[in-house]
Amino acid sequence: MSIDTSVSNPYLDSLRIDTSDSAKYETEEERSELSQEDFFSLLTQQLAYQDPFKPVENAEMISQMTSFSTAEGITKLNDQITDMNAIMSSSQALQASTLVGQKVLVPASTGHNDGDGIDGIVAAELPTNALTVTIEDEVGQVIKTISIGDVAAGTTQFEWDGTDLAGNPVAEGNYVVKANGFQDGKTVELASAVYAKVESVSLSNSLSEAALNLSGLGSITLSDVLEVAEG
Repeated sequence: MSIDTSVSNPYLDSLRIDTSDSAKYETEEERSELSQEDFFSLLTQQLAYQDPFKPVENAEMISQMTSFSTAEGITKLNDQITDMNAIMSSSQALQASTLVGQKVLVPASTGHNDGDGIDGIVAAELPTNALTVTIEDEVGQVIKTISIGDVAAGTTQFEWDGTDLAGNPVAEGNYVVKANGFQDGKTVELASAVYAKVESVSLSNSLSEAALNLSGLGSITLSDVLEVAEG
């Protein structure tokens, strides 16, 4: 003879998950989430089957409702932030995409010669005498020296036409830009920035800042661009 050890309790039965085909759950996420309707249904069941000699205190009930409202509010806020990030990312991607094919000024001491040479700027905090810009290949060999002369504090443009000391065109590739001059009688090395062509735009999966892929120079973030020029 078998003994039925199951105990029927309406409250416990109401908490059991329906595993029949009639259960209308589409995803695991829906199974694990507690909606506001589910919460109040459980609260009603709790009140209906509470011990009459130990009823739920009003403060405890309010605490439960407050906790649920807070959790629900945080969930909605997270969803709104996620949506906002997606919108900002899309807007940034659209803005960055307009730069494809254009030239941007980036803070770098290496430029890419695609046959037309390299141009850029030299930044000096103080007036500088005998400013020169030297173009070197990647092994340090001097390709050309451009004499600019005395300049005021600020930025000064330079252009290299892609030829060597003899005036012959050099191979395409990356070349190092070095700027030197005299300030207060001392030799100083100055910071430079070069123009580079934007080939494409990339966005990471983490919705971080857009990256501009530059011809021959790799990637740079959109916020690091100093200036946009015609391609």
